[in-house]
Amino acid sequence: MLLWRSLFDRSYRENLGERFGFGPPQLPGGVWLHAVSVGEVQACAPLVTALRRRHPQLPLTVTTFTPTGAARARALFGDMAQVRFVPFDLPGAVGRFLLRVRPRLAVIFETELWPNLYRACGRARIPLVLASARVSARSVGRYRHLGALISDTLAQARVVAAQGPADAERFRALGADPRATHVTGNLKFDFELPPDIAARGAALRHEFAPDRPLWVAGSTHGGGEEQALIDTVRRLREATPGALLVMAPRHPQRFGEAAQSLTQSGIDFVRRSAGASPRGREVLLLDTLGELLDFYAAADVAFVGGSLVPVGGHNLLEPAALGVPILTGPHTHNGADIAKLLIERGAAHVVRGPQELAGELVALWRDPALRARMGEAGRASVDSNRGALGKLLALIEPLLEAPRPTAGP
Repeated sequence: MLLWRSLFDRSYRENLGERFGFGPPQLPGGVWLHAVSVGEVQACAPLVTALRRRHPQLPLTVTTFTPTGAARARALFGDMAQVRFVPFDLPGAVGRFLLRVRPRLAVIFETELWPNLYRACGRARIPLVLASARVSARSVGRYRHLGALISDTLAQARVVAAQGPADAERFRALGADPRATHVTGNLKFDFELPPDIAARGAALRHEFAPDRPLWVAGSTHGGGEEQALIDTVRRLREATPGALLVMAPRHPQRFGEAAQSLTQSGIDFVRRSAGASPRGREVLLLDTLGELLDFYAAADVAFVGGSLVPVGGHNLLEPAALGVPILTGPHTHNGADIAKLLIERGAAHVVRGPQELAGELVALWRDPALRARMGEAGRASVDSNRGALGKLLALIEPLLEAPRPTAGP
């Protein structure tokens, strides 16, 4: 699979040896945190920051599976943590990895169930914590077909810190120790915005859209979603002439494909990487990494992608915390609880295609008071659900005080 992906995206050839357990050794006795991709890396950021603050001498290792996740982890953590790829779930690869990292504690985020890796942690007496853990009702049915393989895997977890009561019950049903399963909440609510984010957003707004409406479509996908955004741009020409869309494809390997779609559709656009001004253009294609949050802070309205197609949606909390009104498609099962919360509190509206999306945008631009109410509802929703980090730390820190494991994997 990686060889096939690497034909189209050279970043999948990066540090290939790490996927087989090789790579530089880490100082022993630290904490290993695994976050599969960008969303999970964002979720683990509060814990990485807290561990560094409370235990400044503790070595931290963050693993990801995707190159975009690794790039985001390096950008977020700098020298706070060593970033590397997680090994394939093969006994030899996992064993080599654990011999090089020698963690005293392993923290796996959300839903990553790897039998060989979990069992190797158990044999090496490395406490394993599932943090901000979630499993959907649909996934439970699939996992049950694996029988003892999944129940034995989950039995290795010292702590299951579930996002909600339903998640906790599903983990128990799959074989997690009921006494070790706790409800701690969703760690994604505990992220910290950069202290200068408002100033960064204001600077982008002044540079790119000082006197025109601005909306951002973040983490967009193909399969019809970006075409729906292009159709929306066309619909806005009469109702809101001069509106600027900042479109940020989810995956870097799709930047060229998105540019081609815009060209073929006759949309006047410029690529962010070109450094040219979007003045007079309809679309700024955000084909750089690490700037989406800044552009959310500059926007009047945010559309969060992966939701007009059945991908499941992406991070609604960043625009919510920034006080930006949110529009999303109907496919939000990747974060169903968060989407439900924001929709019920009036921070987000659901749209099902270009006509509804254009209508919502026009209504929001014409009603600043509505934008303010939605933005405040989003900010309040995030603030009122913080606290998962403290609960998770209360479960983790006693494990850090336990004697270090001495046996190899």
